[in-house]
Amino acid sequence: MSTSAKTEVKRAPLTPPRRTAMRWLLDAGLRRNMGLILALILLGAVGVFTAGDRFADSNNMMTIVRLAAVTGVVSIGATFVITIAGIDLSVGAILALSAVWASTLSGQVFAENTHWIFMVFTAMLIGTLAGLVNGILIAYGKVVAFITTLAMMAAARGLAEIISDKKTQIITVDGFLETIGGDLLGIPVIVLIFIAVSLGGWVLLNRTTFGRRTFAIGGNPEAARLAGVKVERHTMMIYALAGLCAGIGAVMLMARTTTGSATHGTGLELDVIAAVVIGGTLLTGGRGSIFGTVLGVLIFSTLTNIFTLNNLSLSVQLVAKGAIIVIAVLIQRQLAARQSRT
Repeated sequence: MSTSAKTEVKRAPLTPPRRTAMRWLLDAGLRRNMGLILALILLGAVGVFTAGDRFADSNNMMTIVRLAAVTGVVSIGATFVITIAGIDLSVGAILALSAVWASTLSGQVFAENTHWIFMVFTAMLIGTLAGLVNGILIAYGKVVAFITTLAMMAAARGLAEIISDKKTQIITVDGFLETIGGDLLGIPVIVLIFIAVSLGGWVLLNRTTFGRRTFAIGGNPEAARLAGVKVERHTMMIYALAGLCAGIGAVMLMARTTTGSATHGTGLELDVIAAVVIGGTLLTGGRGSIFGTVLGVLIFSTLTNIFTLNNLSLSVQLVAKGAIIVIAVLIQRQLAARQSRT
């Protein structure tokens, strides 16, 4: 045996480095969304400077998150839709329909005689079915997403008005109000739902085959189809997921307002799309960020809170939101152009 053979040493396989909590956060998108984090910190500084202790109070901080919760949950579903280069203008109307259907007098009586969870399942089921109709028309009917969801927005809102007779339905099921509308360990349950849906959405988008297929369809649907992805079925499921999130949002809004109304969710679709776009999800598809969406929702909620504490008009708030959306889209175009050159 040669000397080189005798001195040959078997190398032990390298073990992957242990992932620390900080490394996990970085992988979750902390570095990519550093600009949003800095923007949120800057808004916090503006809030402290203009409103002082009224803004910095812990109760006010919880109020910001609490008010962001419903929009945040619906935005999680919209993130999946926009990641495949889709659009959903009907989420606000689907939320209203889900809330009205779940809070009908007969539904509340049945819930009191059985269990309050019936109202939760009803809202989630109606939201999912409405989203499924959107998905079927878009994926298999080949109707443009903008037209389909615009039609659903009108139809769902109209159906909600018919069911409720244009009246606000008061929720009297104590178990529902005490559980969903209450606190757990000092944290509002709707905030915990927002956290749970956000974590579930992040895992689904970034750590599953479903998420990889979502990115593939958004990047190039024809290439995804050639790779074996059932594009139509997956698109249908994406819109059903968005409807489910709207149904969950309806449950949260019902608990927060103790009502079911056809006016619930009016204008919500614009806030949702704005939060998703601000969060870095490309309108052209192929890139989406749940972490960025959550930050986008918190930015808008914080901005609204600052304006309210400083007694600024709603008109000024709308102008500021519009400016932020335009700036975000311009930044997206610059990033997309830079990526295309590399």
